[in-house]
Parts: sequence; structure tokens; C-alpha cells
Amino acid sequence: MTLEVSDLHKSFGGVQAVSGVSLSVAAGELLALIGPNGAGKSTCFNMLNGQLRPDRGSVKLKGQEITGLAPRRIWRMGVGRTFQITATFASMSVLENVQM
Repeated sequence: MTLEVSDLHKSFGGVQAVSGVSLSVAAGELLALIGPNGAGKSTCFNMLNGQLRPDRGSVKLKGQEITGLAPRRIWRMGVGRTFQITATFASMSVLENVQM
């Protein structure tokens, strides 16, 4: 597996934002993380890219532990983050829009 996430947890005070998230992504595989506002999606991504340190759990990239590394170091290893774009591109297919 290229990316392995095991039992991620993150709380902010008494609010449990992420509880027990585990997933794996193979090279070339596309995976979506969906849910309503407040479900913990952004918190999850922030833990994957090093913006937040999980309270518990681990993130591995190609077998190497990256949990707790600085975002810049994780980015150099190939894990990046983009932010939501609310516009679509009419000249592109649905798949191309999602990839963007």
C-alpha cells in the first residue's frame, strides 16, 4: 500500500472530531472521503498532511511512518493538499473536474 492510515483519533477539548479512521490507498487508486459538514473530513486531511498531530493512530507512506512530521517534509515525500474549488470546468469531463 502507498498510504496506510490506522486508527486515527483527534479531539478538540470535549469534541471528538475523528474517531478510529483507518484506510489504505494503493498506487494509482482513487479514494473519496465524504460526509456532512462537521464530520471530520478536514481534520482527517490535516492529520494526513502534518497540519495536525493525531491524538492516537498512525499514518504511513510506502511503509514509512510519517505521523507527526512537519507538513513541508510530508509534502516533499509526495503528499500534498488542495482546497475545494467551487467552480467546474465546462471543457473537462466529470472525471477531469474531480481530478482537478
